[in-house]
Amino acid sequence: MDTLLNTLEDLFSAAQSWLYEAVFQPIAFNLGLGGFLMEAFNGTAWFLVGLLQIMVMLIFIKPLELWRPAQSVIDKAAVRVDVLYTLLHRLGLFKLLMFLSLEPLFDDVIGVLRVWGVGTFHLDQIWPGVTDTPMVSFIIYLVAFDLVNYWIHRGQHQFNWWWNLHAVHHSQRHMTMWTDNRNHLIDSVLVDFILVFASLAIGVAPSQFILIVAVTQLSESFQHANVKLWFGQIGERLWISPRFHRLHHSIGIGHETIIWEKQFPAEPSTVLGGHNFGVLLPWWDMLFGTANFELRYEPTGIRDQVESGRDYGDGFWAQQIQGVKRLLGRA
Repeated sequence: MDTLLNTLEDLFSAAQSWLYEAVFQPIAFNLGLGGFLMEAFNGTAWFLVGLLQIMVMLIFIKPLELWRPAQSVIDKAAVRVDVLYTLLHRLGLFKLLMFLSLEPLFDDVIGVLRVWGVGTFHLDQIWPGVTDTPMVSFIIYLVAFDLVNYWIHRGQHQFNWWWNLHAVHHSQRHMTMWTDNRNHLIDSVLVDFILVFASLAIGVAPSQFILIVAVTQLSESFQHANVKLWFGQIGERLWISPRFHRLHHSIGIGHETIIWEKQFPAEPSTVLGGHNFGVLLPWWDMLFGTANFELRYEPTGIRDQVESGRDYGDGFWAQQIQGVKRLLGRA
C-alpha cells in the first residue's frame, strides 16, 4: 500500500510540474507576477486536485444520481449555482482570492505561532515507526482532521452568528453532488483558517494536507449526491453515506433540536443543534450523541425558508448578500 501511495505521489508531482511549466509559470510571468512563482506552483497542485475530483464526480457519482435519485430536481438553476461554487473552490480560485487578500495577515499569524513553538509537534511521531509508514501516518492525520471538522460543523450549527452564514449551505432545496462547496465565502475563510492552523499544530506535511483535503472533499461530494443510497447497518457506522448526510440537511431534523418545556401541557420549541455533523466518520456523532441512523430520505432545506418563505437568495451574489444581512441582523 505504501508503494502504491508513493507511486501515486510521484505521478501527481510529475503532472504538477508539467502543468506548472507549460501553463501557470508562463501566465505568472506574463502578468508580471514573477515574484510569486512558489505560490503559482502550489496553486497548480490545488488546480490539478480539483480537476481530478471533478472528473471522478462526473464519471462515478453522476451516474448514481441518474440511476436512483432521492428526489426530482425541479430547480436546475439552483444546481447551476452550486456548480459555480464547486468550480470556484475546487479549481483553486477561492484560494487565489484568499492569497491576494488575506495572505499577509495569515503569514503574520503563522509567524507568531512559530515563535510560540506551535508547529514543532508531529502527531504521527507519538507512535514509534509511524513516520516510516506513509499510509499509517496519513490515516492518523485523516482521523484527526475529521474530529476537527466535526467540531467546526457543530460550531456552525451551535452559534447563531455562524449559523447565519452556514445557512447558505443548508438552503439548497435540491441537493446534489455539487452542493458541498455551496458556502458563504466568510464561512469558508473561517473554516480554512481553522484547518490550516490545526494542520500546523499537529505537524501535517503540505503533501499530506492536500491529500487529506482531496479525500475529504470527494467523499463530501458523494455524501451530498442526490442518490437514494445507504451502506447497511454496519457500513453506516463505518463511513458517512448519502442517507446519513441527507438527514442532516432535512427540514427540521438536521439543524434543529426539539426542546420540551417543563410546563403542562408541554409545548415543544426548537433551538439550533441537530444531528449527523460528521464529515467522513460517523464515530464522532455516535460518541457525542448526535447520530441519527433512521432510514429516511426527507426533503432538504430550512424550516423558515419553507414555512414562511424567508429569502436565502437565488443566485451566488444574492446568497452572499443575504448571508451578510443575516449576520448583521437585517434579514
